[in-house]
Amino acid sequence: MAELDTLDIIVLAAILLGTVAYFTKGKLWGVAKDPYASSLAAASGAKAGKTRNILEKMEESGKNCIIFYGSQTGTAEDYASRLAKEGKSRYGLETMVADLEDYDYDNLDAIPEDKVVMFVLATYGEGEPTDNAVDFYEFINGDSPQFTLDNEPALGNLNYVAFGLGNNTYEHYNIMVRNVDKALQKLGAHRIGQAGEGDDGAGTMEEDFLAWKDPMWKALAEKMGLEEREAVYEPVFGIVERDTLTAESPEVYLGEPNKTHLDGTPKGPFNAHNPYIAPIAESYELFNVKDRNCLHMEVDISASNLSYQTGDHLAVWPTNPGEEVDRFLNVLGLTEKRKDVISVKALEPTAKVPFPTPTTFDAIVRYHMEICAPVSRQFLATLAPFAPDEASKAEMTKLGGDKDYFHDKINVHHLNIGRVLEIVGKGQKWSNVPFSAFIEGITKLQPRYYSISSSSLEQPKKISITCVVEEQKLPGREDPFRGVSTNYLLALKQKQNGDPNPSPYGLTYEITGPRNKYDGIHVPVHVRHSNFKLPSDPLKPVIMVGPGTGVAPFRGFVRERRKMVENGQTVGKTILFFGCRKSTEDFLYSKEWEEAKQVMGDSFEIVTAFSRESNKKVYVQHRLKERSKEINELLEKKAYFYVCGDAANMAREVHNVLGQIISEERGVPEAKAEDIVKNMRASNQYQEDVWS
Repeated sequence: MAELDTLDIIVLAAILLGTVAYFTKGKLWGVAKDPYASSLAAASGAKAGKTRNILEKMEESGKNCIIFYGSQTGTAEDYASRLAKEGKSRYGLETMVADLEDYDYDNLDAIPEDKVVMFVLATYGEGEPTDNAVDFYEFINGDSPQFTLDNEPALGNLNYVAFGLGNNTYEHYNIMVRNVDKALQKLGAHRIGQAGEGDDGAGTMEEDFLAWKDPMWKALAEKMGLEEREAVYEPVFGIVERDTLTAESPEVYLGEPNKTHLDGTPKGPFNAHNPYIAPIAESYELFNVKDRNCLHMEVDISASNLSYQTGDHLAVWPTNPGEEVDRFLNVLGLTEKRKDVISVKALEPTAKVPFPTPTTFDAIVRYHMEICAPVSRQFLATLAPFAPDEASKAEMTKLGGDKDYFHDKINVHHLNIGRVLEIVGKGQKWSNVPFSAFIEGITKLQPRYYSISSSSLEQPKKISITCVVEEQKLPGREDPFRGVSTNYLLALKQKQNGDPNPSPYGLTYEITGPRNKYDGIHVPVHVRHSNFKLPSDPLKPVIMVGPGTGVAPFRGFVRERRKMVENGQTVGKTILFFGCRKSTEDFLYSKEWEEAKQVMGDSFEIVTAFSRESNKKVYVQHRLKERSKEINELLEKKAYFYVCGDAANMAREVHNVLGQIISEERGVPEAKAEDIVKNMRASNQYQEDVWS
């Protein structure tokens, strides 16, 4: 057989490569890009083709102002977007919004003095950075962060602005922005204006933000030589009608979060960018009273790669109720066009469309917009020029500019954007408002987080949550303000338990999901890991204080220790302080505590406080004080102390009582006792999982 020479081999190789290329086009290469097809890669930090060099990004896109956000629930991201729009429209800044996890930080020292960096940073839980800000926080607060240049000081060229989102009911109020501000100044950076702080605990977050930003803009304008101009709305997104597509077209998103869900082949990792559509194994009512609902719900994660640890949180991705979707579309004059297909395009290179397209108006409003949230004063001001008549325009302008008037007319009633437009326009359609203004001005519909009430030791492939269905009666409002997610879960529970057309309190939901993909019954979820954990040593005593649904993680803790005992292990004293209104109405998991006592014996005890069974109201903090001697003895044995539930009242009272117990039992001044409690917090001996 003749030998092949070098030229023959080259020719054959070229033919082979050409053949492979031909048959793999559209599969391995030349694939049409879908911006939401990369959701999974984005979730794991691998964004092919996207630079992580922020200076490079700013230069290639011609930006001189970048707004970084650290956000857990979307509010910080919303504020960052609002700053970007205002900076461009009022001062002509070339702004961009950036997720902190999308970029590296070692070249912050190379950002020149004629550019500005803004940080909008939420504090999560007990003084922790938000998930997307962990790497940045650890970098900037490191002992000696390594930058690209040899500047002295390292960040002497950096001009920055800072605003924090916090909750004063937590021990470490706004610690993220405070620590980042401190670290930046230590490295020589120059802050422009004051570091702002918003307080969700006092309910003043929005007004705190508005009060901070105006003097900040004035200081920034002076520093950078900017001239204010009349703000004119400039859309960030363009809306393109897709006449050749219908809602039945397979490439149209009807609420699916990304391409794999659209194709019907969702795969992990399942996380904040990519939910798992989990089957609900069971759901039932926990209250024995007609006018209040509390749900126990179990979701099955066995067919996913999801895992959890006892004490983690389950994130539920809700949908908006049909009534509010209809209201919103109607007031914009879009009812007849709700199923029309549109594409949403970013009109500037650094903007990100917050949901996949092509899609429909109905899908955007139902699955992607936080249309039920209380509306912001600033957003109303931006809509005033598009009002249907002069009277409506004047009213919107007044609402946007007068803090007290806005509070009395809108804020106290928790009115959402659809209701405000109905009232102000007196039933007229707001068809002049560009739909892009709503995409930009309304926060993306966010997952809701629930403390997991099961034990991963006992049931690793099934997650339970415990939630009260939220209803708030407000003065001057005919119907109660109802929680979006909890009423959605109630509808799912009703459907699973035999109601073919569930409508909790008159609300209806698309519980079968886009293209009926959630039927059966399913709910989109992901797991968020938490530091709220039992001690690694099972012999350590634990004291748990959890009234109402604050008992949720402690059900998981008790079931964990109960399972340990069943497995032959010895556990330390496990004492639970639980409170509710009446033992006959809302005593959650009462039979389970009896069963736990039978298994665990003296190592488990539940102490109850029923606030409405006597003339004098008794709460968990009172029961805690009654057991002062025992509590102190357990703490001296290095017991772990846990609190879960209402931050503003219960958690604060419990904190105060604990200080009193230590002061009185150990004979030390209250200031010394407070220091002991602070040290317990610092060492994770005192942990909270609380909400405002």
